[in-house]
Amino acid sequence: MAINCRKDFPCLGKKIYFDSSCMSLRPRQVIDAMNGYYEKNPACAGRSSHSWGREVTKQTEDARKTIAGFVGAKQDQIVFTKNTTESLNLLAYSLVRKGDLVLTSDREHNSNLVPWLFARERGVKHMAVPSSKDETFDLEKFAEMVKGSRLVSVVHTSNLDGYTLPIKEIIKIAHEANVLVAVDAAQAVPHHKINVRKLGADFLAFSGHKMLGPPLGVLYGKELERLSPFILGGDTVKKTTYDSYELMDGARRLEAGLQNYPGIIGLAAACRYLGKIGMDKIEKHELELGKQMRTGLEQLGMKVLGPTVTGINSFIPKIDVGDAGLMLNEMGVMVRTGQHCCHSWFNSRKLKGSVRASLYLYNTKEEVNIFLEKMKMIAKM
Repeated sequence: MAINCRKDFPCLGKKIYFDSSCMSLRPRQVIDAMNGYYEKNPACAGRSSHSWGREVTKQTEDARKTIAGFVGAKQDQIVFTKNTTESLNLLAYSLVRKGDLVLTSDREHNSNLVPWLFARERGVKHMAVPSSKDETFDLEKFAEMVKGSRLVSVVHTSNLDGYTLPIKEIIKIAHEANVLVAVDAAQAVPHHKINVRKLGADFLAFSGHKMLGPPLGVLYGKELERLSPFILGGDTVKKTTYDSYELMDGARRLEAGLQNYPGIIGLAAACRYLGKIGMDKIEKHELELGKQMRTGLEQLGMKVLGPTVTGINSFIPKIDVGDAGLMLNEMGVMVRTGQHCCHSWFNSRKLKGSVRASLYLYNTKEEVNIFLEKMKMIAKM
């Protein structure tokens, strides 16, 4: 199912970009929306009463509504942060206390591992649920480990290999044990249709820069009142004296200081762009290309990581992964190499890293064929 959108991405031209899991590209519609802020009303929202201030306030509030609606949330259920990493750190600092147990999977990005390891210094306990032998999430083991936990914080779709965890079953089991669930959806929201109400997670984090938008984080909370701020300042308080302060209600008390107004406006434009194409169509397109790529790599004798076909093909070439990445770049194909911020997973399996080719809506079958031809040349070398 081809998606004809390459003309909207001015940076592409004839370049082959297979690194969207790290950073997606931006269409002209998003760039124009962000430039509009700087060119027409580059002011602060929610503070100044002049015309520019009123306009940017309206635009950012409209954007908040659009972004919330994109994931099926209410407008007052989302908090803007710097990125997914900051969103998860907010949870680590404000949601768990000494003696609490946090469970993760064993394939977490460092953003959803290191905050919990660091929290051990405050007496928080952490355990990772080991994968099954076939590298899928072990629901049976999880059901044993979740009892007595305070929080389950798991990745929805892994940036390592594109594997999507059985997230609805995880949430169901956790909630039956009266345990809260946070979901790292940085690799899910850009590629799957996500509705937080249907999913049922208590918290969910994602990033604009992986879904055609600018660097911006979004944290959804079913009940944001559970969270206390760990950064305070302007816009988080109703009033102060030299001896006291009164916090704002809801999301506002968690959004300290000036916000990334062009980023918020740009992410709303990205949501509209993705919505117009359709997330189901995007997911199907990526799976078709992913299957084509995985089949081709396996025919070349290369081990592709992950138990399922996805839009992310992370594989072990027959030469050093860094060398393979440099050679591909010289041949006009951009990929990522290394351990992809999942050091724990690679180190536990004694792997130095992999080459990761990640696909998105602007990639084509022709690009995959060119990539496979280049890999065939590298394999011969």
